[in-house]
Amino acid sequence: MSETKFTATVRATKDAVILEMHGEVDGRAEEALNAAYAEASRTNPNRLVLHFGGVDYINSTGIALIVGLLAQARKAGRKLLTTGLNAHYTEIFHITRLSDFMTIVPDEASALTTNL
Repeated sequence: MSETKFTATVRATKDAVILEMHGEVDGRAEEALNAAYAEASRTNPNRLVLHFGGVDYINSTGIALIVGLLAQARKAGRKLLTTGLNAHYTEIFHITRLSDFMTIVPDEASALTTNL
């Protein structure tokens, strides 16, 4: 794998907060990912979208980080949606059953309009 630095940005829409990720989701992403999730949670959104469109790679540690975000969201009663996953990572989310606990949608527009 290349050494692509992980970055995460947070932006709000009328109906959701979107956490947009770029780079590799691995152990080095933990601090930035948790900080972005904390920022996204400040407004207590009902709907939080994890946007993976800029993600190049997710390893098992990255999956564990995502599970941690899922646990925080569930504890807060927050709906977590994902978008921007490529076919490989969509399959991984199904195999690991993450898709049982977060809604996977094809694009951001769907994430903002999907009935939960």
